[in-house]
Amino acid sequence: MKNVTTLIFLSILIFSCAPKETQVQTKSSPMTDRVNEYAEYTLTADLSRLSDNQRQMIPLLIEVSDIMDGLFWKEAYGDKDALLDNLADEATRQFATINYGPWDRLRADESFVDGIGEKSKGAQYYPEDMTKGEFDAFENPDKTSLYTLIKRNEEGQLYTVPFNTAFADEVERAAHLLRQASELADDEGFSIYLSLRADALLSDQYLASDLAWMEMKSNMIDFVVGPIENYEDKLYNYKAAHEAYVLIKDMEWSERLTKFVSFLPELQANLPVEDQYKQESPGTDSDLNAYDVIYYAGDCNAGSKTIAINLPNDERVQLEKGTRRLQLKNAMRAKFDKIMVPINNLLIDESQRKHVTFDAFFSNTMFHEVAHGLGIKNTITDKGTVRQALKEHGSALEEGKADILGLYMVTQLQEKGEIEGELMDYYTTFLAGIFRSVRFGASSAHGKANMIRFNYFKEKNAFSYNSDNGTYKVNFDEFQNAMNSLSELILTLQGDGDYEGVDALFIEKGIVGEQLQRDLDRVGESGIPRDIIFRQGVEVLGLQADNS
Repeated sequence: MKNVTTLIFLSILIFSCAPKETQVQTKSSPMTDRVNEYAEYTLTADLSRLSDNQRQMIPLLIEVSDIMDGLFWKEAYGDKDALLDNLADEATRQFATINYGPWDRLRADESFVDGIGEKSKGAQYYPEDMTKGEFDAFENPDKTSLYTLIKRNEEGQLYTVPFNTAFADEVERAAHLLRQASELADDEGFSIYLSLRADALLSDQYLASDLAWMEMKSNMIDFVVGPIENYEDKLYNYKAAHEAYVLIKDMEWSERLTKFVSFLPELQANLPVEDQYKQESPGTDSDLNAYDVIYYAGDCNAGSKTIAINLPNDERVQLEKGTRRLQLKNAMRAKFDKIMVPINNLLIDESQRKHVTFDAFFSNTMFHEVAHGLGIKNTITDKGTVRQALKEHGSALEEGKADILGLYMVTQLQEKGEIEGELMDYYTTFLAGIFRSVRFGASSAHGKANMIRFNYFKEKNAFSYNSDNGTYKVNFDEFQNAMNSLSELILTLQGDGDYEGVDALFIEKGIVGEQLQRDLDRVGESGIPRDIIFRQGVEVLGLQADNS
């Protein structure tokens, strides 16, 4: 068990104690140049309103987060210590820590360590020599479970190992800490959730804790923890990866956001697609809140950092309760100031730069998360859930859907007078956001989604390009038409469970063309960060860890 502050100090080995918002600067070399592509940001929040019990709880939650971090290392790479101990210089160790392995997540998982080949598409969830044909022939009902590893026995046969068995020591320790934290919770709903989440880690049965998480309404501290997203499994998109966020709710901002969830049924009914692709009714027991995040660990901390959350992923919970949308306001502000503003000044036509605003960035990001609740979760062709039918393409297409339907929601609500600002603000900020996210690379679901959208919008003349100065300009009417037609395309592909159609879309449009690559190279050459890295932990927060 590592000390609760080990991760943060490992992840900033070569950094000095920088001010709150600085860009990492180290002596130049090819590897330090890559490290310096991440701007450093300190994760803090106003803890003055927390009770003594809540302040005692946070170090426990951070310790659980560190356990999740260790499990993600095992899923993404394997033996973390063996890798880091054999890297000769601190910059390479630092970059491996950022990427949770020797592959650059923002450069299509290319290896940056000599002697290490390509990353396995199935990460460490499957034997590296396993073929898809072998997996398809493997008759085991648990093989597609989110919470199993696929192993090979001495005879060469495949078998499954539940997470709670493979990671028994870690989940038992995490469950113990969660139960300690539940006893300190002032909010009864949060206490119940933490206790049920402890049970879930030990049983791999998450439904009860997901439902309990949806019931929480008044807790100031929130904790997202467990094996959650499917992004790391690029072979089948079946397996979940461990992660954790420790969050402090911003009550004032959250109050401003509460009204939007009530519009979901109306927005679902008005989606620009045939009725059969919008026949499901989105749950309206959803929450839409703003938070300051004070700790990231595991999957969400690898490479590009998450700035908004939409959970649970379980379709049963989504249809019954909806989802909770968590906007990570401080991390969002960091990315806007340090990445979006410089990109705007470089790539957006001067006449439209005034339209790139933080409010529009916040809203586009927020409604991206809300839009996950729109559309359809189960195919209309009896192919099971959309996630099952689209396999490894499911996550990337879902991110693309959320992006484009988020913009659709903004358009609808602005025209109804429910949100402020000009539509051009949202559209121009959306275009600038594509350049930010496409730099995440082809290995990222979000990056793939952005490539498809950029190429589709280009084909539909949604923006103009000035080759003299390398800037882009929104064409308003065409932009709106492209938004609607791409929404229809994605919703249809999902509803049909059309794996072949999605595969063809990715092959045709999930690429970075020469012109875009030249402009992305200009972004990199100008020193604009690709993403952010955090100073975080109990000492940063001024809290004391309980190591008992």
